[in-house]
Amino acid sequence: MRRDNPSVPRRQTVGARLAVLIIIMQLLGLKVGWSQEPVHPRLKKEFLEQEKIYRSRGADGRRVYTTNRGLSRYAELLPSGFCDALGRLGSSDRWLDIGAGQGEAILDYYLPEHAAAERCRGSGPRARAVAISIEDRRTDDWKQQSARLGDDRIRYLFGKRLRQYSPEELGQFQIITDVYGGFHYTEDLSQFVDKVLRLLEVGGGFYTLATGVHLEDGKEKLGSLYLTELEDAFGRPVKVCSWLKKISCVQVTCESKSDRDRPTELIKIQKVCNDTSVPRM
Repeated sequence: MRRDNPSVPRRQTVGARLAVLIIIMQLLGLKVGWSQEPVHPRLKKEFLEQEKIYRSRGADGRRVYTTNRGLSRYAELLPSGFCDALGRLGSSDRWLDIGAGQGEAILDYYLPEHAAAERCRGSGPRARAVAISIEDRRTDDWKQQSARLGDDRIRYLFGKRLRQYSPEELGQFQIITDVYGGFHYTEDLSQFVDKVLRLLEVGGGFYTLATGVHLEDGKEKLGSLYLTELEDAFGRPVKVCSWLKKISCVQVTCESKSDRDRPTELIKIQKVCNDTSVPRM
């Protein structure tokens, strides 16, 4: 991580980095443990909390973190305009959902059950959709719909992080969504955003959210919990949306939400040309 350029922010992601580390170690079948080196009490607390989350399981033995957010929930969590953009897609367009879990949002897109889902899908033919998840969380419903629709309409990819997929494996997309997925947990925000922009068609949009961050409008509540903080080389705070707006060839809009449990930015990044350049952290 470079520290010699004051304009390049540095990311502190205690919970996020540890969550990613735990996932990777579990996928490799490694035991999560502590080194012999002293650990800062705050880091140790964050590590234990994240380990508890990712090791916890329900009565059926499956992990209990949320994997079944439907399209109506996406409509509530993502920036305004997401549903309209999704509804305008045609049959030859493509939607990528990062951190898709069970793929409920994509299933709702094809078989909507709620008013919000109906609004998001539009009245025309459905776009092709690709779900990405760390784990294989496909349900019987997904498997049945996949068999009915075919892999050319909906696909489910798992077992790798976004950066590990080649452009040939994924292709290009008009819309990319991420609800508490890679953008939330990545240990290299610059690399993640750069990958997303390379997958977007010109004119396409990336819809996501960042929780526990300093808000662009500065109206977060007193005592807010910050999970992710950006700092420049001199330790000065840099807001996540301010940093995103330094990317070339994109238009960034942020909706600050201080009325949630943690200050949250709803973020849309629209790609306006191919010459994108993401500042490194």
